[in-house]
Amino acid sequence: MSENPSATQAPDGSTTTRRGGLFHRVLRNPLGAVSLTLLALLVAAVLLAPLLAPQGPTAAALGDALADPSAAHPLGTDSAGRDILARILYGGRNTLGGALVALGIALLLGVPAGLYAGYRAGRFDSVATWIVNLVMALPAMVVLLASRAILGPNVWVLMIVLGVLVAPSFFRLVRGIVAHVRGELYVDAARISGLSDARIVARHILIVVRGPVVIQTALVGGIAIGLQAGLEFLGVGSGSTPTWGAMLNEAFQNIQLQPVLLLWPGIALGVTSGALVLLASALRDALEDRTGSETPRPRRLRRPRRAAAPTPSTSVDGDDDRAALLSVRDLAVSYTQPDGTGKEVVHRVDLDVRPGEIVGLVGESGSGKTQTAFSVLGILPEGGRVSRGSVLIDGREAAGLPERAHRALRGTTIAYVPQEPMSNLDPAFTIGSQLTEPMRHVLGLSRKEAAGRALDLLRRVEIPDPEQVTRRYPHEISGGMAQRVLIAGAMSCDPKLLIADEPTTALDVRVQAEILDLLRRLQEERDLGVLLVTHNLGVVADLCDRVAVMNTGRIVETGATHDVLTDPSDPYTRTLLSAVMDDTPARPAWQPRETRNDAT
Repeated sequence: MSENPSATQAPDGSTTTRRGGLFHRVLRNPLGAVSLTLLALLVAAVLLAPLLAPQGPTAAALGDALADPSAAHPLGTDSAGRDILARILYGGRNTLGGALVALGIALLLGVPAGLYAGYRAGRFDSVATWIVNLVMALPAMVVLLASRAILGPNVWVLMIVLGVLVAPSFFRLVRGIVAHVRGELYVDAARISGLSDARIVARHILIVVRGPVVIQTALVGGIAIGLQAGLEFLGVGSGSTPTWGAMLNEAFQNIQLQPVLLLWPGIALGVTSGALVLLASALRDALEDRTGSETPRPRRLRRPRRAAAPTPSTSVDGDDDRAALLSVRDLAVSYTQPDGTGKEVVHRVDLDVRPGEIVGLVGESGSGKTQTAFSVLGILPEGGRVSRGSVLIDGREAAGLPERAHRALRGTTIAYVPQEPMSNLDPAFTIGSQLTEPMRHVLGLSRKEAAGRALDLLRRVEIPDPEQVTRRYPHEISGGMAQRVLIAGAMSCDPKLLIADEPTTALDVRVQAEILDLLRRLQEERDLGVLLVTHNLGVVADLCDRVAVMNTGRIVETGATHDVLTDPSDPYTRTLLSAVMDDTPARPAWQPRETRNDAT
């Protein structure tokens, strides 16, 4: 396997490069190279046992019992005259094969169940966690001894039982990681872009889980080898099957006559377990290895925009006042409390956005702006629901839609630009990879077509050198560039409605102005409807055609931006305007206290 960067096709080819270079990154780690070499030699020797062993593992010659190493027997013989080298090689097949069976069962049961329980939560999570706690409370060795008594001394059956016993360790590890990651903003961004849950888990969740699972696999593999050897050492296994544990039992019985017999199976067990852990650590490091000034200036507040001529709306359900693109009527959002009652946080909201119109939803923190936007997107947090009202998106009722049907609207009809741009990009993937994935999944484009479209989108959002940017990871770009990337991603599937939630909050004033100009240009070029969620009246004055003012979960005033900002009718709106400091005189220069006292 060779690492060939020239074979990588930007912007989505970086994943291929990382996979192609994994082997080389492991080999560049000295511990990884040594452990991989040892395991490869050991596995090759075990598989080639018929060719390497001087005789069969059960061929006995009492006349050669406890013989010293010789040409015929390179490692000597045991008390029955059986060749030690042959039993080491053939015993490795049973010992390593049994551990592999236990490991496969544990991974098959623990990882998928942990992924589902952590991502979905709910009743399955509760039941699965209860079962896992019960299994983990059982003493493994006692259960294995009981299984041997009931099922017989078959090493393969005992390893299947062991796999079931260690599966909870994978379940708890994976569930805990997934439960934490599922709340990350980049997972929400992937969900809003139209990706299915299965694709989100495969792409954004597994990449976080894989490192800990690799380490856990090595640890559990070592435990499986050790437990199997321990059972065989105690004489629990089948005495006729050559294993490293059975060899330890044989050596211990003859420790006074030939103590060197303990050396060979002990070395095999120690080298295998140690190499597994070291290789897992090197592999985890290789998987996690992902090896690239603007001066703000003050900006004067523009005069409020006068409302553009409204686009004629289409009548929906006989209501001529409802907009064709987004129409919200009598919306209420409630959350289930611990006592089972519901608490309403958004009350009787009416809101319209027409094609080619930018509507600002403004209010202080906690006023219900984001909850209203999330209810339109269908991504209310756990426990939240639309308890009343209607949400028409492009003429289709979205309130109460099942998740699968709502997902079909995201990306193609409605898109979302979140705040905190750096938190909404997955740190494990390049920019190009994150842009192309929704296009390939939602639009069905090929890798090449999606890569070309991603480059074109980055140019349209005025990112210089887009080919270079597509190969970078999120931590290698600035916050302003990250926000442009999110806007490009939101526009990638040609939506009709864009919901922008505080898109300029974390940016300096110069970048804010550029992002606002970019949104206005995209709106004009694509006849895009925009719902801008913000608390910044300056942004509303710059960008919005109409504005709706929200307070304590209610719309208290709505109208043309110019009219609302110059002649507000609601006291709360006047309070918001009075908090703007544009007309406040500048603070005088600081003076030492002595100078101030002399002046007075």
